[in-house]
Amino acid sequence: MPPKKDKNAKEQPEELKIVVFGSGGVGKSALIVQLIQNVFVEQYDPTLEDSYRKDTHIEKKPVILDILDTAGQEEFCTLRDQYIRQGEGFVIVYSVTNRNSFDEVYSFLEQIAQAKEFDNADEYRNLASETAVVLVGNKADLKNERVVSADEGREVAKKFGNITFFETSAKTRTNVEESFMDCAVQIMNKVKKRKKGACTMM
Repeated sequence: MPPKKDKNAKEQPEELKIVVFGSGGVGKSALIVQLIQNVFVEQYDPTLEDSYRKDTHIEKKPVILDILDTAGQEEFCTLRDQYIRQGEGFVIVYSVTNRNSFDEVYSFLEQIAQAKEFDNADEYRNLASETAVVLVGNKADLKNERVVSADEGREVAKKFGNITFFETSAKTRTNVEESFMDCAVQIMNKVKKRKKGACTMM
């Protein structure tokens, strides 16, 4: 007979690896610190690479979000492929007050698609079905400084296979938890799907 499961034994949390990409100054670190510590950090030294962990529950299962905050500066873009290979899910951040940071979203999404071995632009439309990706327009509280509309963000999300899109504010905590949790749920669903596919093939 198989050994009985101990009802009191704690279920081991599943670790979900989320990588956060975006240009310098869009508020990646501020979003993560707000998620983890419930505080808004206004001044932040440019990040080289930082890792954060958050214990939470998804569908009553314990999980650990292992979040990698990457450098936004261009000189570190050679490391991106490595980050993409390590990551299970990706949060791509731009600032609604910075048109250049929005334009750079394409290169992040294309690099993820290429690393995941989609070879051409047509296949990028499948990105959402294969990979956990969330597009985030941050600094939505700065209404008077906005230069990128929510519709433009939605349009890019649609182009890459209807990836999830949120507008956030690290300052007011708007949609901060929602965007990271959405990415985590996507990872878990895709892991389940892969396991199911592997079982079917056996």
